Formats: sequence, C-alpha cells, structure tokens
Amino acid sequence: MALSVAQPALLVLADGTVYQGFSFGALGTTIGEVVFNTGMTGYQEVLTDPSYRGQVVTFTYPELGNTGVNPEDDESAAPQVRGAIARNVCDRPSNWRATQSISDYLKQHNVIGIYGIDTRSLTRKIRSTGAMNGAISTEILDSSELLEQVQDAPSMTGLNLVKEVTTSKVYEWSEITTANWEFSPTVTQPGEEMFTVVAIDFGIKRNILRRLASYGCRVVVVPADTSPEEILKHNPDGIFLSNGPGDPAANLEGIETTKALLASQKPVFGICMGHQILGLSLGAETFKLKFGHRGLNQPAGLRDRIEITSQNHGFALSADSLPNTTVEVTHLNLNDRTIAGLRHKTLPMFSVQYHPEASPGPHDADYLFEQFVGAMKEHKAKE
Repeated sequence: MALSVAQPALLVLADGTVYQGFSFGALGTTIGEVVFNTGMTGYQEVLTDPSYRGQVVTFTYPELGNTGVNPEDDESAAPQVRGAIARNVCDRPSNWRATQSISDYLKQHNVIGIYGIDTRSLTRKIRSTGAMNGAISTEILDSSELLEQVQDAPSMTGLNLVKEVTTSKVYEWSEITTANWEFSPTVTQPGEEMFTVVAIDFGIKRNILRRLASYGCRVVVVPADTSPEEILKHNPDGIFLSNGPGDPAANLEGIETTKALLASQKPVFGICMGHQILGLSLGAETFKLKFGHRGLNQPAGLRDRIEITSQNHGFALSADSLPNTTVEVTHLNLNDRTIAGLRHKTLPMFSVQYHPEASPGPHDADYLFEQFVGAMKEHKAKE
C-alpha cells in the first residue's frame, strides 16, 4: 500500500503505549482487547471467527492480504473482530479464488485496521504484560484523548459476548466439506445411518458444522438461550457445545443448560468455549490466561500422541478445580501444560480446547468427530 496516499491511524494500549501507523479498512474509532495470532495463513478465517468478538487482532505474519478474500472461506456471515493490526497490507492479491482485497472487505463491513507498526514489538509487549484493551482510530490522533476512551472500556473478564454472535433462530445445517477439501476416508457414505445432533450456538464456526454433516449428522443449530426442554424435544442422539467469545464463566445460562442436559446422559462433544462450558457444568473453574493461545501451531497431547492444533482462546480450565472422581484430562497444551481436553469417566461426554475442524496438522484431530459419532452409535444401541 502506497504510504504517500495512506491515512494516518493511531493505536493506543491501556497502559499508555502508543503506535503510529496508517489506516486500512474502514475509518473511525474502535476499542477492544488487543491479542495476537501466530498463524502464517488463514487470516480470513480469523477475521470471521465469532470467538474473536470484542477483540482487536494483531497478525504476527508480516504481510496481510496476499491471497485476498473469498466467500467460501468465511467462518460466519461477516467479520467478527473489532479491529485488525498488521505490519504491511497487500491490496493487490494474487490468487485465483480471490474476489476482493482485504482492505475493501474490511471497509465493506466497517472494520477498522492499522498497518505500518512494529507488530513484533507489540506482540512482545502482549506476551510480557498480558492482553489488554486498546483502541485504533483514524479520527482521534491525540493519544491522551484516545487513552481515556480505552481506560473506560470494560475488561474481557466477566464479559458475556455470546448473545452478540449466537443465532436468532433454529435452523438445520446440511452442507458437507466439499470434495476438493475432504481428506478423511471415514466420513459417512450415502445410505449409512444418520444421527441427530443439536448444536448449541455460542458462536459456532461453519467448518465445524461441515465436519459434523460430513460424518453423517443431521445438525440442528439452536440459539444459546434455548432451554434444555426445547433442546430435548428435537430428540437428539448427541449434543454439541460450540466455540464462542468472551468469558466462559459469565455465560451462566449456557452452564445451567449444560448441567441440565447432563442428566439425559446423551453423548456430548464440546469445542473451545464448549469445552470450558462442559468443564464448568461438571464443577470446574476457569481462569484468564496471560495472553491466550491463538494460532495454528499449538501442540496438544498427553502420552503417546501429539496433535498440532489450531487454538483461539483467552481462558482455560483450572486443573486444581477438576472433579477427579468423575472427570479425567485427555490432552494438555504442551507449551504451558494447561488443560486442552477432558472426558467424563462414566458418561459419553468429552471436549477439547482446540479446533479439530481447522486442519492445522493438517488433520491430526479430525478423529474426534468420528469419536463423537461412535459415542452416539453406542448410546443408541444401548437404548
């Protein structure tokens, strides 16, 4: 992007740190929790992931936008981030699938971005100080004035953002992973038994729905505030707890709903926030990580197997709070040993902190969808 025509922009963090750069995307002012993502690819999936609601994402890869954007790679209907931060931005993408540049895409959806700053310095600050609120502005270029607005913004701790991203109505999802992208030889073949899965939408990603459908599930997606009674009226063979934004402990309705659903003893599978909600419903507690896990290169495992996983979360389950008599840990994040997976010892319920549908390994963890189908098959046979 030519600096001679670029509009100045300012990034101010809650601790008073100031970065001067240039605008891309929409104009205006935005405030959110500043975090970083270490992925070298997948910026469009990051921008449209509902789990990033309320956050301003720093991309550590030095240039954003090389492959443009296209409708097929969206994880939701529109970008979910509050803002985007990049070292450099490419406005002339080179990819046969591209339909738009990233700047035009963000402008269309009123998302504010800043580029031309030292993203390595910013990432090191977040790692040492911790994720904090920040603001990007193209209209307020006085850092003191912008800092006042940042300091008035609420902290992510205690913030329930699920209501901003959940579906407003019940719908069914039937689209499977397209043949060009399918890699698993174990997906359901035509004529095989289908299982009904009710997916509670805390901020669900489209590729999760595609993987469930690819494994032969009839997927009914329901709003996050749907009662246990309404969920069970769909006569599900299994219940899926989706990813989502904000503080999981603040999602009291989701926790209480999951607690009630546990009594049905139906198979339950949770991903990301769904993992945390399952843990909270079983009596565990969560805590805020210093700077979170966001990237495509997070190793997870426990004993004989290591999976390279995609992760995006700022909270984690506390190991000391897990009820060891009923729950066991199946995976750890091997960078910091936080809990990355759990399962109930006697009931068909399990969850992971990472995203098995995202294919970073490239498909180390896809077996979890097959495991969920297997649990439903076994449970149905017992019934």
